[in-house]
Amino acid sequence: MSASDIQPFTIHMPQEDLDDLQRRLAAARHPSPLPQSANEWGASSAWDRGVPQDWLAGLAEYWRDGFDWRAYEQRLNAVPQFTTTIGGQPLHFLHVRSEEPDAVPLLLAHGWPGSFLEFVDLIGPLTAPARHGHPEAVAFDVVVPSAPGFAFSSPLADGGWDDTRVARAYAELMTRLGYERFGVQGGDYGAGLAPEIARVVPDRVIGVHVNGTTGPMPALPLAEEELAALTDREKRAIADIEAFMWQQFGYISLQSTRPGLVGTLLTDSPLAQLAWIMDKFQAWTWPVEQDVLEILDRDLLLANVSLY
Repeated sequence: MSASDIQPFTIHMPQEDLDDLQRRLAAARHPSPLPQSANEWGASSAWDRGVPQDWLAGLAEYWRDGFDWRAYEQRLNAVPQFTTTIGGQPLHFLHVRSEEPDAVPLLLAHGWPGSFLEFVDLIGPLTAPARHGHPEAVAFDVVVPSAPGFAFSSPLADGGWDDTRVARAYAELMTRLGYERFGVQGGDYGAGLAPEIARVVPDRVIGVHVNGTTGPMPALPLAEEELAALTDREKRAIADIEAFMWQQFGYISLQSTRPGLVGTLLTDSPLAQLAWIMDKFQAWTWPVEQDVLEILDRDLLLANVSLY
């Protein structure tokens, strides 16, 4: 395979899909709010049983009547995008070369419930750091694949896309782009992929950065002597992990054992998709006590949900 197998790509959602989305949001049924209750983990009482219904209804209304997908689509299409097929799998990706002659190739790997969108605003600072106030910083050529089965890397060609196979596909993508040596970065699912790429092509990866766990959770609860040896920050991390395993681990069990079931529910109901994804953005955005819409851009979040 060669660079000739790479095709330019432009996003254009069919208008009938956008119209159907608005119809479904207008006809959505909202359940009665669940009674609030405090819990021992200190989570917000408004969110400890899922997305608050009044909050969700307000965001869904804006998604239907205020959010402009076409404007966001135009913004995304200003970034060079391409597709190629690797191992029978369509693979969508962003590719932006720096103007600096010694730029370092860098592959950015997203996870769930994110997408390639989470890296769009980083492209300028990474490819042209001098123009963004960092004249001494290293410049990068940036490659952002959509993971197989996500966004425009769809549909899945088959059921064998484990971490190692995806890692090999990403390495092949970098080969097709002419990059022999490169760095990798990833979060969430991408935090598992980034080191796996280094394992499958160790002579080609110059460095790995992750923001997210790459291994199993520690066995909990810790023994008293183990806890006593930890710093206050480490103790807080252990408490956060315990709270996560008690309150939030259910989505992992469902998505890893019944993906077809969850996929059916979320595909048929945009309100369900919005609730499922925003529940995690609220829980995983710091500080968790603050409304995520006060921290992250509302239109970015809705564009991400729209892709799903």
